[in-house]
Amino acid sequence: QVQLVESGGGLVQPGGSLRLSCATSGSTSSIYAMGWYRQAPGKQRELVARIFSSGTTNYSNSAKGRFTISRDNAKNTVYLQMNSLKPEDTALYYCSLLTPLGINHWGQGTQVTVSS
Repeated sequence: QVQLVESGGGLVQPGGSLRLSCATSGSTSSIYAMGWYRQAPGKQRELVARIFSSGTTNYSNSAKGRFTISRDNAKNTVYLQMNSLKPEDTALYYCSLLTPLGINHWGQGTQVTVSS
C-alpha cells in the first residue's frame, strides 16, 4: 500500500514563498512519475508540476518560472518550491504517485492560501 503525506502548506502573502513536501512510504518501488496537483474551490483539479523517474520535469504554464519540483530519493520525498506566489495560487495541493501500470495514488492534500 502506497502512502503519500503532504506538508508545508499555509498562509503566505502575495510574493512570498512556500515549500511543499510529500513523503512517500509503502510499495513505492515502481514509480513512473511524481506530481503536484491543485484544486481551488469550484474548479477542477489541475496538474502543477511533475517529475518522471528519468528526472524529466514538466510544469503548467502558471507554474513555469515560479515553481520547482524536485525529489530526494534517499528520503523518498518530493518537493515543490513555490516562489512569487499569487492569490490565484490559493488551492488545496495534492501529491500524486503514478505507477508504470497507470495507477495514481494521492495524498490527503495541504492547503495553500495566498492573501494579504
